Amino acid sequence: MSIGNTPGSSLARKLNLLLDTAEAEGRKVSYNDISAAMKAAGTPLSRGRWHYMRAGTGPAVKKVELLQNLAEFFGVNKNYLRDDGDDELPARVEAQMELLTTLREKKVRNFAARQLDGLTPEVLLQIRNLIDQQLDGHDEND
Repeated sequence: MSIGNTPGSSLARKLNLLLDTAEAEGRKVSYNDISAAMKAAGTPLSRGRWHYMRAGTGPAVKKVELLQNLAEFFGVNKNYLRDDGDDELPARVEAQMELLTTLREKKVRNFAARQLDGLTPEVLLQIRNLIDQQLDGHDEND
Protein backbone atom coordinates (compact mmCIF):
# COMPACT_ATOMS: atom_id res chain seq x y z
CA MET A 1 0.00 0.00 0.00
CA SER A 2 1.20 3.44 -0.84
CA ILE A 3 1.01 5.83 2.06
CA GLY A 4 1.36 9.49 1.21
CA ASN A 5 1.14 12.58 3.34
CA THR A 6 -2.54 12.58 4.29
CA PRO A 7 -4.29 13.12 7.62
CA GLY A 8 -4.32 9.34 8.12
CA SER A 9 -0.79 8.56 6.88
CA SER A 10 0.73 8.36 10.38
CA LEU A 11 -1.98 5.96 11.52
CA ALA A 12 -1.59 3.88 8.36
CA ARG A 13 2.18 3.60 8.87
CA LYS A 14 1.69 2.50 12.48
CA LEU A 15 -1.03 -0.03 11.63
CA ASN A 16 1.03 -1.57 8.86
CA LEU A 17 4.05 -1.82 11.18
CA LEU A 18 1.91 -3.60 13.75
CA LEU A 19 0.58 -6.00 11.11
CA ASP A 20 4.14 -6.72 9.89
CA THR A 21 5.26 -7.29 13.47
CA ALA A 22 2.41 -9.70 14.14
CA GLU A 23 3.33 -11.61 10.99
CA ALA A 24 7.00 -11.71 12.00
CA GLU A 25 5.88 -13.21 15.30
CA GLY A 26 4.02 -15.93 13.41
CA ARG A 27 0.51 -14.44 13.67
CA LYS A 28 -1.24 -13.84 10.38
CA VAL A 29 -3.81 -11.23 11.38
CA SER A 30 -6.80 -10.91 9.07
CA TYR A 31 -9.50 -8.28 8.87
CA ASN A 32 -11.93 -10.85 10.30
CA ASP A 33 -9.71 -11.27 13.41
CA ILE A 34 -9.58 -7.52 13.94
CA SER A 35 -13.29 -7.04 13.20
CA ALA A 36 -14.30 -9.70 15.73
CA ALA A 37 -12.02 -8.24 18.41
CA MET A 38 -13.29 -4.70 17.80
CA LYS A 39 -16.92 -5.84 17.88
CA ALA A 40 -16.30 -7.66 21.18
CA ALA A 41 -14.65 -4.51 22.57
CA GLY A 42 -17.67 -2.39 21.62
CA THR A 43 -16.06 -0.52 18.72
CA PRO A 44 -17.20 -2.25 15.51
CA LEU A 45 -14.98 -1.70 12.48
CA SER A 46 -16.22 -1.99 8.89
CA ARG A 47 -14.05 -3.45 6.14
CA GLY A 48 -14.15 -0.13 4.26
CA ARG A 49 -12.99 1.87 7.25
CA TRP A 50 -10.21 -0.66 7.96
CA HIS A 51 -9.07 -0.37 4.36
CA TYR A 52 -8.81 3.42 4.40
CA MET A 53 -7.15 3.38 7.84
CA ARG A 54 -4.45 1.03 6.49
CA ALA A 55 -4.09 2.97 3.24
CA GLY A 56 -4.12 6.41 4.88
CA THR A 57 -6.60 7.64 2.29
CA GLY A 58 -9.64 8.54 4.35
CA PRO A 59 -10.40 11.17 6.95
CA ALA A 60 -8.43 11.16 10.18
CA VAL A 61 -9.82 8.67 12.69
CA LYS A 62 -10.92 10.57 15.79
CA LYS A 63 -12.67 7.75 17.68
CA VAL A 64 -10.28 7.35 20.62
CA GLU A 65 -11.89 4.12 21.88
CA LEU A 66 -11.39 2.41 18.51
CA LEU A 67 -7.74 3.43 18.35
CA GLN A 68 -7.14 2.30 21.93
CA ASN A 69 -8.86 -1.04 21.30
CA LEU A 70 -6.77 -1.60 18.18
CA ALA A 71 -3.61 -0.80 20.14
CA GLU A 72 -4.66 -3.25 22.85
CA PHE A 73 -5.37 -5.91 20.20
CA PHE A 74 -1.78 -5.56 18.94
CA GLY A 75 -0.33 -5.42 22.47
CA VAL A 76 1.09 -1.90 22.40
CA ASN A 77 0.55 1.23 24.51
CA LYS A 78 -3.12 2.23 24.29
CA ASN A 79 -2.24 5.71 23.00
CA TYR A 80 0.26 4.56 20.35
CA LEU A 81 -2.21 4.90 17.45
CA ARG A 82 -3.58 8.31 18.40
CA ASP A 83 -2.36 11.42 16.57
CA ASP A 84 -1.29 12.93 19.87
CA GLY A 85 0.08 9.59 21.07
CA ASP A 86 3.68 8.53 21.40
CA ASP A 87 5.20 8.24 17.92
CA GLU A 88 8.10 6.13 19.17
CA LEU A 89 8.07 2.49 18.14
CA PRO A 90 7.19 0.11 20.94
CA ALA A 91 10.25 -1.94 21.92
CA ARG A 92 8.69 -5.21 20.70
CA VAL A 93 7.88 -3.71 17.28
CA GLU A 94 11.36 -2.22 16.96
CA ALA A 95 13.00 -5.56 17.86
CA GLN A 96 10.87 -7.42 15.30
CA MET A 97 11.70 -4.88 12.58
CA GLU A 98 15.43 -5.29 13.29
CA LEU A 99 15.02 -9.07 13.11
CA LEU A 100 13.18 -8.79 9.77
CA THR A 101 15.96 -6.60 8.38
CA THR A 102 18.58 -9.15 9.42
CA LEU A 103 16.60 -12.01 7.93
CA ARG A 104 16.21 -10.14 4.64
CA GLU A 105 19.95 -9.48 4.50
CA LYS A 106 20.64 -13.18 5.08
CA LYS A 107 18.20 -14.16 2.33
CA VAL A 108 20.04 -11.84 -0.08
CA ARG A 109 23.37 -13.39 0.92
CA ASN A 110 22.01 -16.92 0.51
CA PHE A 111 20.48 -16.07 -2.87
CA ALA A 112 23.76 -14.58 -4.07
CA ALA A 113 25.66 -17.62 -2.85
CA ARG A 114 23.37 -19.95 -4.81
CA GLN A 115 23.86 -17.84 -7.93
CA LEU A 116 27.62 -18.12 -7.56
CA ASP A 117 27.60 -21.92 -7.51
CA GLY A 118 30.76 -23.36 -9.01
CA LEU A 119 33.17 -20.81 -7.59
CA THR A 120 35.87 -22.00 -5.24
CA PRO A 121 35.20 -21.81 -1.50
CA GLU A 122 37.96 -19.21 -1.18
CA VAL A 123 36.33 -16.91 -3.73
CA LEU A 124 32.92 -17.35 -2.10
CA LEU A 125 34.42 -16.42 1.29
CA GLN A 126 36.01 -13.32 -0.22
CA ILE A 127 32.69 -12.28 -1.75
CA ARG A 128 30.87 -12.86 1.56
CA ASN A 129 33.48 -10.81 3.41
CA LEU A 130 33.10 -7.95 0.92
CA ILE A 131 29.33 -7.98 1.36
CA ASP A 132 29.69 -8.03 5.15
CA GLN A 133 32.15 -5.11 5.00
CA GLN A 134 29.75 -3.12 2.83
CA LEU A 135 26.81 -3.83 5.14
CA ASP A 136 28.86 -2.95 8.23
CA GLY A 137 30.09 0.26 6.60
CA HIS A 138 26.53 1.15 5.55
CA ASP A 139 25.28 0.77 9.13
CA GLU A 140 27.97 3.13 10.44
CA ASN A 141 27.01 5.85 7.95
CA ASP A 142 23.26 5.77 8.75
